[in-house]
Amino acid sequence: MSFNKLASIIALCFYGCLYSMAQQALWSAADVVSPQVNPDNTVTFRLKAPKAVKVQLLGDFLPNRKIDTPMGTMEIPGIADLTEKDEGIWEFTTPEPLAPEFYCYSFVVDGLKINDPSNVHKLRDTGTVNDVFIIKGEGAGDLYSVNDVPHGTVSKVWYNSEKLGLQRRMSVYTPPGYENSSRRYPVLYLLHGMGGDENAWLEIGCASQILDNLIASGKVKPMIVVFPNGNAALESAPGAGSNGLIRPTTALPKTMTGEYEAAFPEIVNFIDKNYRTIKTKKSRAIAGLSMGGFHSLHISKYYPDMFDYIGLFSAAIKHYEKITHPVYDDVEGKLAIQMAKSPALYWIAIGKTDFLYTANVEFRKILDNNHYNYIYRESEGGHNWRNWRMYLSEFLPMLF
Repeated sequence: MSFNKLASIIALCFYGCLYSMAQQALWSAADVVSPQVNPDNTVTFRLKAPKAVKVQLLGDFLPNRKIDTPMGTMEIPGIADLTEKDEGIWEFTTPEPLAPEFYCYSFVVDGLKINDPSNVHKLRDTGTVNDVFIIKGEGAGDLYSVNDVPHGTVSKVWYNSEKLGLQRRMSVYTPPGYENSSRRYPVLYLLHGMGGDENAWLEIGCASQILDNLIASGKVKPMIVVFPNGNAALESAPGAGSNGLIRPTTALPKTMTGEYEAAFPEIVNFIDKNYRTIKTKKSRAIAGLSMGGFHSLHISKYYPDMFDYIGLFSAAIKHYEKITHPVYDDVEGKLAIQMAKSPALYWIAIGKTDFLYTANVEFRKILDNNHYNYIYRESEGGHNWRNWRMYLSEFLPMLF
């Protein structure tokens, strides 16, 4: 047999296997519809589990539960029981219509948390994978959806951090029309929370959809948005670096110890060098959620001539008291220098039941006692993405 004929046979076998696998995936698709958004915006969830004794639903649309943790009382998603129907299919329909919003959920089968096999739309938040769906409609539902508007571009880029000793990855959003123009743009640096990474705001935070929709509406100026990885000991999001498919965790070194904050100008310099930015303080903003709010607080005061707009979303505040690093030395003195330079916006937002609420109240007392200017936004709810997406959509129109 000639070499060419043998190669042809091998190729046919290879593509035949691929075709067979594709057909298997096609015909083995789940025959249960879940989630099903009903005409009145109630939602029905179904799971086929004929041998199960108890099936429950965890969802951020259910009444929250409170649990005590070493960090304080926290709210976690509510839970509801499903009812077994015919052929071992368990079912639950929300008792009330759901408001337009981006939602997360999962199932618990006899105590074991699992994802919905009928829903292919899933997102990772730290080490947890949740099923997701959107209720479209005026407000959040439309704002967090991909709509028929001009779209920006999201890139994954690498930079060299000499101070951290790593090649590191970050995500960068450039606004619609960036590639075909010569104009320069202001920049927002948007930071994630503990356990997150450079993907978090773009995936579960819906940041690119929010930006596209608000820019298209004329409510937000076109801008570049940078999503760095705040885990100073890592190159990138889990699975995207040279350390392979590692398990995501919050127990990472150098996340809130000063090294990341001190090295932050490397990120700004890289962006200014490689993108058409406006290289001035008045055209730079920094904001973040939870740990990212902590980072934003300390980066902005450590480099008071770098950012004119600062956003603290459910920010961690007091952790620095346990750490010795120049970034955290004389916090109130550095804050006084920053505020003397009159930042254009210092914006603080937190939920009424957030476990970090008291720490934020204490921080605001420092600001009030020194008559520093800031804007405070208090919302319902706790430490969750629903609040952080909302904060971002309110913060963006105030920039630049």
